[in-house]
Amino acid sequence: MAAANRPLSPHLQVYRPQITSFISIMHRLTGVAMAFGTILFTYWLASAAYGAEAFERAQSLMGSWFGLVVLLGFTFSIYFHFANGIRHLFWDVGKGYEMETVRKTGWLVAIFAIVATVATWATVCPWIGGA
Repeated sequence: MAAANRPLSPHLQVYRPQITSFISIMHRLTGVAMAFGTILFTYWLASAAYGAEAFERAQSLMGSWFGLVVLLGFTFSIYFHFANGIRHLFWDVGKGYEMETVRKTGWLVAIFAIVATVATWATVCPWIGGA
């Protein structure tokens, strides 16, 4: 029997990206991002216990362009994972499995995470118009 010249299982080259696959991948990535963000957040909190010099170093890191990008990603990850977690809770009770509902709620999760992140940063960042 000749070996078939095709993938043994579905592959990224076979399927075009869909909102359902994007949301699934993003849920995993935001979970990992939240784990690393929590470590960074713990460093920031612990630095306060080690004195003014350690806290100043942490504040300097968090206030740098790199730190702000990380915090922005952490904020987005929290909102995205939160919204998609609620979506999963509905699935746990058997609601929302229709493909149309799955697509709509996927878009809703993504839009909510973006809007909530922008709203949060707009209220706390002076250069955007917040405090």
